Amino acid sequence: MPAAIGQELVALLPRLRRFALVLCRSQPLADDLVQGACERALANAESWTPGTKFDAWMFRILRNHWIDHLRRMRTEGMMEDVSLQTQLVGDAGEGPILNRLVLSEVQRAIDNLPPEQQEVLVLVCAEDLSYREAAEVLGVPIGTVMSRLARARKRLMEMTAAA
Repeated sequence: MPAAIGQELVALLPRLRRFALVLCRSQPLADDLVQGACERALANAESWTPGTKFDAWMFRILRNHWIDHLRRMRTEGMMEDVSLQTQLVGDAGEGPILNRLVLSEVQRAIDNLPPEQQEVLVLVCAEDLSYREAAEVLGVPIGTVMSRLARARKRLMEMTAAA
């Protein structure tokens, strides 16, 4: 069975990494989380039902792995912050600089959202999961996903003055 999910898993890696970065804000930790989630998926490949949404199954594994990591970290210490590891490549020009400023403002606004709103925002808006799929990944009712997303969008508009 692991060979059957191998190609789908490889194709999903960039999306898994993006979601992991949103969860943990650390590039090295995000890579570790994705690797751990892939290991778990391959070890438990028989629990995936062919014909169901593979990406939703993997996002749930990744999120559960993150929660497990957070529980371990309570006793082990602090995590690294991705903002401390910026590696800027020089780019002369006003456009890229202004874009970085806007992106930075939006990132700060997203960082100020409660974690449950961040998760819903990424799964629905960035990963293009349906409300139902996001609800399954998060283990909450679909109405909860809809209200969290509405509150997240409203708060982002307020914080970025896009209203």
